[in-house]
Amino acid sequence: MDLKGKTVVLGMSGGVDSSVCAVLLKKQGANVIGLFMKNWEELDEAGNCQASKEYEDVKAVCDKIDIPYYSVNFVKEYKERVFDDFLKDFGKGLTPNPDILCNREIKFDVFFKKALTLGADFVATGHYCQNNNSKLVKGEDSNKDQTYFLHAIKSDVLEKVLFPIGDLPKTQVRELAEKYNLKTKHKKDSTGICFIGERNFKPFLQQYLKTRPGNFVNLQGEVQGTHSGAVFYTLGQRRGLGLGGPGERWYVVAKNIDQNTVTVERGADHPALYADSLKALEITWISPDQEIELPFTCQAKIRYRQKDQLCTIEKIENGEMLVTFDTPQRAITPGQSIVFYKGNICLGGAKITTIGASYFQMNKELMILQDSI
Repeated sequence: MDLKGKTVVLGMSGGVDSSVCAVLLKKQGANVIGLFMKNWEELDEAGNCQASKEYEDVKAVCDKIDIPYYSVNFVKEYKERVFDDFLKDFGKGLTPNPDILCNREIKFDVFFKKALTLGADFVATGHYCQNNNSKLVKGEDSNKDQTYFLHAIKSDVLEKVLFPIGDLPKTQVRELAEKYNLKTKHKKDSTGICFIGERNFKPFLQQYLKTRPGNFVNLQGEVQGTHSGAVFYTLGQRRGLGLGGPGERWYVVAKNIDQNTVTVERGADHPALYADSLKALEITWISPDQEIELPFTCQAKIRYRQKDQLCTIEKIENGEMLVTFDTPQRAITPGQSIVFYKGNICLGGAKITTIGASYFQMNKELMILQDSI
């Protein structure tokens, strides 16, 4: 694409990825404007204002390559459209994904619209994915591909979006940062909650959600220990349970928010962790005219970094879909997203609400049936 003379507003986070994007866009002849978003005001656990530190890095990079930059404050929008929903879902016992919410509600809505008011012909971000004629395509670096987090973007928005590093491996991005001697060249990749950063997750949540002591129980209902509230645990979780002796590894296999119990069992591959179907709501297709002839077979991920899994969308009724997998899936988690693919093209996704019967449940029912014969 010829960007010479085009105005490109680039979302800059203070990280190495968006810094390299700024260089690449300018080298293509674009009039680049760096735009930094402040979405969170509270201090981190070390007492630092992370947003201020990140903005200093944005300014250093922009000054070095001589492009204008601005800071915009979306703290109110982030709280109302991302963080409040994030907390509500946790309170219901779900495990929400704030990165997906943030991309849908802030980066590709509020931020996108702000960029257009600055005269943007295009909006750019440092995501590892590609845009092929308004189709969202996986990034060249399979270890960094971020299409999972972007599945809720619409094709009419993608028409004006650029992903300058989507065709590069992360190693090359680091090399470019070194080559142009950017301040962010040795900066670690950001982790943790979108725009909030790294936190000791449970204590962070406990600032907003009440503790409610309850019991860890096994599948036979036997008490194994106590916890501070079922909402603070997620399916498949091993760390932070405080159960068992040396060498014993317990995993969360279920939880009941009404009874405030967390069901645990030993073994990472316990049958209770596996199911081959799910139901999902809040369905979004990147192309609004996406033709889905049911049953529809494709690939899907139920979590970031998971390998694509073959599945079939069996039916969609009243906005709810039923998805069945060819092979059992471990720790399908309500609140997370299932994202659909055809090859390298991301089609869209939905929010997981219900898990199909686990293999433990099915085996138990089969044993009961055999005993009754």
